[in-house]
Amino acid sequence: MENVDFAVLGREYSVSVKPEERESFLAAVGLVDAKMREFDARTKAASETLAVMTAINIAHELVQLQTGAGLDLPDYRRRMKAMGERIDTALAQQETLF
Repeated sequence: MENVDFAVLGREYSVSVKPEERESFLAAVGLVDAKMREFDARTKAASETLAVMTAINIAHELVQLQTGAGLDLPDYRRRMKAMGERIDTALAQQETLF
């Protein structure tokens, strides 16, 4: 583990991070800082409210990515697999004709 110093909204923090996770951690810090600055500029909310709204916004974006922004990925995959199986069956039947 290594100590990583960072700032969010000008406030300094320090945490221990695995060396192989340092880059992604700092990318996450950049995302959180940018989102908090965006909400701060729009709302001028208290820091706790600002943190909660930022967390909810980031979580919402994550959920949208995980679900394909409204697309039901598990259902989509199931349907694609079923269509592939139907195509394979149809092609197998065609091979017996020739």
